[in-house]
Amino acid sequence: MSNHKTTHFGYKKVPVSEKAGRVAQVFDSVANKYDLMNDLMSGGIHRLWKRYTIQLSAVREGHRVLDIAGGTGDLALRFSQLVGSTGQVVLADINQSMLAVGRDRLTDRGAAANLSFTQADAQYLPFADNSFDCVSIAFGLRNVTDKELALKSMQRVLKPGGRLLVLEFSKPTNPLLEKVYDSYSFNVLPRLGGLVVNDADSYRYLAESIRMHPDQETLKGMLADAGLVNCDYHNLTGGVVALHRGIKP
Repeated sequence: MSNHKTTHFGYKKVPVSEKAGRVAQVFDSVANKYDLMNDLMSGGIHRLWKRYTIQLSAVREGHRVLDIAGGTGDLALRFSQLVGSTGQVVLADINQSMLAVGRDRLTDRGAAANLSFTQADAQYLPFADNSFDCVSIAFGLRNVTDKELALKSMQRVLKPGGRLLVLEFSKPTNPLLEKVYDSYSFNVLPRLGGLVVNDADSYRYLAESIRMHPDQETLKGMLADAGLVNCDYHNLTGGVVALHRGIKP
C-alpha cells in the first residue's frame, strides 16, 4: 500500500505523505478533551472495553509491555500496576499533544517508575526485535497510514510467545444496530465534537475512519499475514468494537 500515491483520510483520498499530518491535526485539536469525549461518545463503555483488553492480555509481574497510540494512558496505567517494579511499560504515541496530556495525567495519578513515554510511529517502532511480552493498540490502528506495515512492526518487537492486542471500532453484527450506530456516528458525534471541543470536523473524520477500517475477518487475516498465529477476535457491544489477538510464534 505504501507505494500507492493516495490513501484514505476518512472518506477523502489524500496523498500518502499527507495522512499522518492530517491525523496529527485531528488529535492536536481534541487532545485536551479526549477523555471527556470518549466518555460522552461511548457512555463510559470504553472503560469496560479496555478492562476486557487487560484481562485478555495475560500481563503479569516482570513483563515488558508496549502500549501504542496510548493517548491519555488508561491502559498503560493499569499495565504498570500489573507488571510491578520488575516490569516495564512504554506508552508510545505518534502525536506530541496526546503524549503530553497522557504524561501529565499519569504523573498526576502518581505514575510508577516503571512507566516511560516515547513519541513513536507505529509503522517504524524504535525498539529492538523480541523486546516486549505484550503490545497493545487501542483505537489507534485505523489512523495509521499503512496498517500492514504497522502490524509487521508490532510483530517484530514482540518476544516469541508474546501477544498483540488490537482494540478497535469494527462492524456491528446486527443490521438494526448498524443503522442506529451509523445515524449516531454521522449525526450525533460531529455535533458533540462541535459543542465540547468546538471541532465538528475532527469527529466527522473519526466516524468516517471507523467506516473505512477493515471488518473483523479482514483484520484477523491481516494479523496472520503479519506473522502472528492463533489469531482470533471478540466482538464487544454487538461488534461496535472488536478485540483482536494474535501470538508471535
